[in-house]
Amino acid sequence: MQRLILSNSPTQLVSRLIDYIGQRRQTLHEREAALDQAANPLDVQTDISDTDALRILLRATTYVRYYIGRFTVRFFMNLVSLAIPIVLLPWSFKIVIDHVVLKRPIDEAEGFPGYFDWLISALQGKDPLEIMIFLVVFFAVAVLLVGAYAPGGATRDTVEANMESGHDTATRTENAVHGGISLASGIWGYVEYRMNSRLTQAINHHIRSKLFRHIKAMPITTLEDQRIGDAVYRVMYDTPSITMCFYEVIMSPILTLWLFLLAMWIFTSVYIDDAPEVVWLAASFLPLQFLISLFFTRMARRRSQASRAAGTITTSTIEEGMDNILAVQSLGGNEKERERFGTDSMQSFRRYRNTVWVNIVFNNLAGFFGRFLFFAMFFFACIQIIHDRLSPGDYGVLWFYFYWMRGPADAFSTLWLRFQANLVGMRRVFRTLDMPIEEDEGTKPLTSVNDGVRIIDAGFVYPDGRRALQEVSLEGKVGEIVAFVGPTGSGKTSLAYLIPRFHKTTEGHVEIDGMNVNDINLDDLRSQVTYVFQETQLFSRSIFENIIYGKPDATLDEVMHVSIIAGADEFIAKLPDGYETILGTTNAKLSVGQKQRIAIARGLIRESKILILDEPTSALDPETEEYLVRSLEEAAKDRLVIIIAHRLSTIARADKIVFLDQGRVLEQGSHEELLRIPDGHYRRYVDLQTTA
Repeated sequence: MQRLILSNSPTQLVSRLIDYIGQRRQTLHEREAALDQAANPLDVQTDISDTDALRILLRATTYVRYYIGRFTVRFFMNLVSLAIPIVLLPWSFKIVIDHVVLKRPIDEAEGFPGYFDWLISALQGKDPLEIMIFLVVFFAVAVLLVGAYAPGGATRDTVEANMESGHDTATRTENAVHGGISLASGIWGYVEYRMNSRLTQAINHHIRSKLFRHIKAMPITTLEDQRIGDAVYRVMYDTPSITMCFYEVIMSPILTLWLFLLAMWIFTSVYIDDAPEVVWLAASFLPLQFLISLFFTRMARRRSQASRAAGTITTSTIEEGMDNILAVQSLGGNEKERERFGTDSMQSFRRYRNTVWVNIVFNNLAGFFGRFLFFAMFFFACIQIIHDRLSPGDYGVLWFYFYWMRGPADAFSTLWLRFQANLVGMRRVFRTLDMPIEEDEGTKPLTSVNDGVRIIDAGFVYPDGRRALQEVSLEGKVGEIVAFVGPTGSGKTSLAYLIPRFHKTTEGHVEIDGMNVNDINLDDLRSQVTYVFQETQLFSRSIFENIIYGKPDATLDEVMHVSIIAGADEFIAKLPDGYETILGTTNAKLSVGQKQRIAIARGLIRESKILILDEPTSALDPETEEYLVRSLEEAAKDRLVIIIAHRLSTIARADKIVFLDQGRVLEQGSHEELLRIPDGHYRRYVDLQTTA
């Protein structure tokens, strides 16, 4: 290293240093982009320009329209609580110093703004003790109403939630959901805090609910690519960014700039002749802070985005580990999952520390220039006092205004910098809200199904280009049991998804009673098609509530009837609380087959004419399977039952069997008809099962 330094000129060293810094920045940007992509593959945008940032900012402000009344009241209460100390407090200090401590006659008072003449007149002829008593009573009433003010005393004298906070983006932004603050205290501060807290919660509830509804309305093809942990993170930890955007974008610019200009007007009107240097030093706070903040905006934005992406990955790791807990334990993966979580969690904290580092550097740099201005003010003010152009009380006023104006100047000039951390959260929220949801283009009603389903030359290609179905044609009538059969990956589930329009055909079409399903109102269509998925999903509620989920007004007799058909009544009756057993505590103790039977009962209770069962007997013993198949024959008398199955014992009793392979229908007919086809695909499929 020493030889390298000695063998290069200063110009070459600077050039190499610049190149090195550029390479490091590029590497950092690439890592952050990879982190964003890992957090959510659907999020293709990994960088945000200033134009994009401004667009997000303006979009966030539109949510004010939902709470315009409360927001207006909150705005004016905040305005008053900020204005009172600027208008009254410093001049009260001047009275105490000049006319109580130094005992100058109040009749000779000068250098006060015009709006303070009423108080000077009220104190005329009073001695220092009487003036002090008057001020004590006056401020006692003021403290009761609006609290006590002191420069730099915001953390002591404001009213706020003071909730505990962690050291990552998630736990800190969560506090923003419930946060409330008033820059006053006393009665005024309490009322303002309550209003602020309720408004904050209302805004967050609105955006959270909107995002949750949007995610639930996305097409299944989109949800299949969406990481659950990422969705949870966006709903829980990205949405609170609306709070800061809501206030930072609207309240901060207006309030802080108004306060700064108000203080400058009072400051200038009184001291422009006697202390012009101090006035101009105070005025320089705002532009100086603004110029410094511009150097840090993009850096803060990128690091905040990386912090949220790392938090998303940590949440996803937790969700995936808990969702696959049985596999983890059975395969001895506890240590591996612990290391995986530890790595992701540490990455989250590391990324958050990067955001803190940006704030530390900026605050120290801004603080250095702020202290320089303060000491310059101290120097010039002392010179004026020494030459008797200002009184000692004027020094208190100058110090108060100078110190107080720094707050609004900081807030306004650093607004764009502070917005960056919340900008990336709102970008992730808006990115999800802009993703397409299931479009209900259908207008035709469907109150019942009398004929059945007809699929004509249907094909389906996934968004990533994978073809699942090609030239599929078949028909199923009400009163029939139709079985979709074929090897794994043959397209059985994809075909069944076309009927309730979970997937939309890319070629051909699907008809119900002669109507294209794309033309049928989506709610009407889903009300006539009940789909029981292969992966049993039960809610942590009672068994009764689980079964009536699709028909909330169902009676206990109806629940027991469908449970008997599904073969679930017998084991439910043996549970301590029967149908009122809460699955939140018992779910893990139920067998897969028991859960499957509850799910089938939940599907049967709906009065829909089309019932689709995806592998309904995969976890049932032969006796229960035989009972269920016979029960489905009874249930199929007034509905079309479509079964996706591999078991021959389930398939053989179907009225029609549709054999698929590689997305094509190769054969269809009854069990006996298909067995009579020499070298038929279905026959070979049966032979494999019977000879196994």
